Amino acid sequence: MNKIVVQKYGGTSIGDVEKLKSIAKKVSDKKEAGFFPIVVVSAMGKSTDELVRMSEEVTFNKKSPDLREKDTLLSTGELVSSTLLAISIKSLDKKVISLSGSQAGITTDDIHGSARISDINTSRILQEIKEDKIIIIAGFQGVNIDGDITTLGRGGSDTTAVALAAALNADVCEIYTDVEGIYTTDPRIVSNAKKLDKINYEDMLEMAVLGAKMHPRSIELASIYDVPVYVAGTFSKETGTLITKGVNMEKTKTVTGIAIDKNVSKITIKKIKNLPGTAASILKPLSDNSISIDVIVQNTPSDGFIDFSFSLSQEDLEKAYEILNNNNTLDFEEVVKGEDFAKVSLVGTGMQNAPGYATEMFNALGEKNISIDMITTSEIRITCLINQNDLDIAVNSLHETFELDK
Repeated sequence: MNKIVVQKYGGTSIGDVEKLKSIAKKVSDKKEAGFFPIVVVSAMGKSTDELVRMSEEVTFNKKSPDLREKDTLLSTGELVSSTLLAISIKSLDKKVISLSGSQAGITTDDIHGSARISDINTSRILQEIKEDKIIIIAGFQGVNIDGDITTLGRGGSDTTAVALAAALNADVCEIYTDVEGIYTTDPRIVSNAKKLDKINYEDMLEMAVLGAKMHPRSIELASIYDVPVYVAGTFSKETGTLITKGVNMEKTKTVTGIAIDKNVSKITIKKIKNLPGTAASILKPLSDNSISIDVIVQNTPSDGFIDFSFSLSQEDLEKAYEILNNNNTLDFEEVVKGEDFAKVSLVGTGMQNAPGYATEMFNALGEKNISIDMITTSEIRITCLINQNDLDIAVNSLHETFELDK
């Protein structure tokens, strides 16, 4: 059997029909080169955003759209892409078939809007491969045990692609998008940001958690199943970035890159009674609703009360605020929302054995009169929550301080 390669196309790289036709030729060439391409596609351009907008406008009294129906609606964006791409490839006289997530055997849990893949039955895909077909799969979606369509949330097509590569034991998962690879930081902010030839799973996961090009769920999957992931520009001839475990850490820079996330908000629960299990009572209802939090700060108790703060994505702010205010098990004074924050992070596996990087980071920010609101660290990451207006200055300063363009 020829080698299986999973390719994913997304972002503005599939923004219109002409771009889809270019991708059809690229996929066809891959088949001619002796591979069996399994192609995962995102929705075209901003079509998902448009579907979300319509789902919100069609409701009365500003009610949130029903999540089951919204998932079914949003899944159609990827179906449009996959079927159009299949039609284009078919016109090149190639055997091809498009499959929905359900038809591709992707089953998930029941959480509409942010479902997680529980299993992939590859029998249909393997049968289509035996029939020498190129397979185009709608990303971002699956089906639960009740047969209802589910969507995988932000970055879901990346997750689909990596999961399929793992299930099919593919040689590589190629992620094609509108950037040429993974950079030391956002090149739109730092003009001399450097593209990385390779990056290990650990560093990439930290970068992805903080807003780099790929979604962290896909990197976690790649790491667990040892799937090499290659990120490159859809229409670029430049070499991209290989994400793998095979990077010699002793020969790389201590700091790999600077990750940023502009999509950050903050919640503070004021004067909450400090009892055993208080933190769990705050966070469990959020995790039950697939709301992820990052930086946590709990102040020293005063008269039996504390303030409890945490950061979260902007898109989860209102939902989290509502959940906390409706939590009758908590005794607090008020819940305060904060917006217009950003996270900036030093990332590098080498930092775990090299002290002093936090001090150097804080000094660099201080010299630019940038205030730090919250701080969190791991063995390979130092993250500061700052005002969004200070982000560009902060990133350029840190990139220069740690000589990441060298």
